[in-house]
Amino acid sequence: MRELPERVYVETSVVSGMFDENDHPERAKPFWDAVFNGKIRVVLSDVLDGEIKNAPQHVREFYESIPKSQIERVVATDESDALAERYIAESVVGETNLNDCRHVALAAVAHVDVLVSFNCKHIVKLNRIRRYNGINMVLGYSQIEIRTPDEVIQ
Repeated sequence: MRELPERVYVETSVVSGMFDENDHPERAKPFWDAVFNGKIRVVLSDVLDGEIKNAPQHVREFYESIPKSQIERVVATDESDALAERYIAESVVGETNLNDCRHVALAAVAHVDVLVSFNCKHIVKLNRIRRYNGINMVLGYSQIEIRTPDEVIQ
C-alpha cells in the first residue's frame, strides 16, 4: 500500500465536496475517512474558515467535526498574500480568483506535502499547476503537488 502524505492542505471544494453532487461525494469520502481515522493530517487556513462561514449549515457542521488532533492551522501572512498577488500579476488566473491563489500560496509557504482541491478550473489543472510552480521556483519556494482528494488516496 502506498504511503499517504503527512500534511495535506485542504481547499474549500474538498469540504463542500462531501455534499455537492457536482464534486462527487464518493470521491471525497475516502479522503475524509483517512483524516477521521488519523491517517492524514490536514492543514486548514483562515482563508478556508472565511469561505466556510458562507456555506450551508451541514457543510459548516461537517467542517467543525474534523478531529482537532488531525488539524494544523495556518494563517495568511504578508508573504503568502504577496505570492497570491504574484500569481494574479502573472495571469495564472484572473483577479476574481484571488482566494484560489491565496490557497495555493498558503500551501506553498507552509511547505505542505500536497494541496487537495476539486477546483479543476482554477487550481487542479495541469497548465495552471505548472504556472503556479514556475512562479514558486523563481521566488525560491518548493514546487507543490496539487491533486484531487481521490488521487491522494488511490
